[in-house]
Amino acid sequence: MSQISIEILIFLIAAGFAAAFIDSVVGGGGLISIPALLFTGLPPSVALGTNKLAATMGALTSTINFLHSGKINKKLVIKLLPLSIIGAGAGVYVVQLIPSEFLKPVILILLILVTIYTLFKKGWGMESNFKELTKKMAYFIVLAALLLGFYDGFLGAGTGSFLIFSFLLLGFNFVESAGNAKVLNLGSNIAALITFMLFGSVNFQYGIPMGIAMILGALVGRKKHLGLCTKVYHVIVHN
Repeated sequence: MSQISIEILIFLIAAGFAAAFIDSVVGGGGLISIPALLFTGLPPSVALGTNKLAATMGALTSTINFLHSGKINKKLVIKLLPLSIIGAGAGVYVVQLIPSEFLKPVILILLILVTIYTLFKKGWGMESNFKELTKKMAYFIVLAALLLGFYDGFLGAGTGSFLIFSFLLLGFNFVESAGNAKVLNLGSNIAALITFMLFGSVNFQYGIPMGIAMILGALVGRKKHLGLCTKVYHVIVHN
């Protein structure tokens, strides 16, 4: 196993911190961390697996913080969690079937599309009006949890944002949606990471330092800037 250079180490730590800081509030941290790992020269499947290691470390920290805040609908997310886990495992399996020379451009195209969607999607969620699931809402969120779990295993970038939007559609406010999304995202991250490890597609030399940086980024983003970032997010998406 080759020694990681100090330049790459600093680069991954900076990228990991920035990705987790953003992801802890509005999601989309993978839009930073995945390109950073691809830039180091890792094969696409290994870059995705290594990102899952780092992202899981950051997501765990952020989820714990949300749990302490009481802004999570535990009854609902516990029911949806198995769907996210199953979907993520299936997504990773599909990634392993795709040749690297084809997977890299697919990843880049999806990253561009997710970035455009994140920038132009109109925001809402200042107040919570969720009461209970209707039959139509239940079908929607079940399908969303399964498909976004699959997407998280296949690529991952922007999964948090898509989950937040899904819960916003149910009537949760922005902070509650972010908390619910974090639990499902953590479940799919863990399932995807385990599956990537079984395929030998995780670089621990790169993933652990980036993961530690993501823990710090998640702590700073969640504890010190949640209110400010939420306001900035709504200003951006409404203008």
